[in-house]
Amino acid sequence: QVQIVESGGGLVQPGGSLRLSCAASSSGIIFSIAAMGWYRQGPGEERELVARVARANRTDYADSVKGRFTISRDYAKNTVYLQMSRMKPEDTAVYFCRAERVATTNPPKDYWGQGTQVTVSS
Repeated sequence: QVQIVESGGGLVQPGGSLRLSCAASSSGIIFSIAAMGWYRQGPGEERELVARVARANRTDYADSVKGRFTISRDYAKNTVYLQMSRMKPEDTAVYFCRAERVATTNPPKDYWGQGTQVTVSS
């Protein structure tokens, strides 16, 4: 079984910064992860992509966070980070980490974290 553990959420003032971390681990061996990314879901809203990094460090960002958020990945640690800067109240949401096509001794599948709350407010 694969576990996805997120950390780094909390309360930040508008204009401030926050860094989220997400690590994938397993009691067995993780051979590869096709992509890792962050999604968010605000109250009464659909879950949406925030940022995603695939192999060869190909990145995708939501238009609303381009220039403010930066995603990075440590392949050796199966960890992904989201550096959030110049944050806005509309960034308030539960942020979820997703690991795509995680290859172990079982067939590849996607995994989600439990979510971490990010609140931007003065």
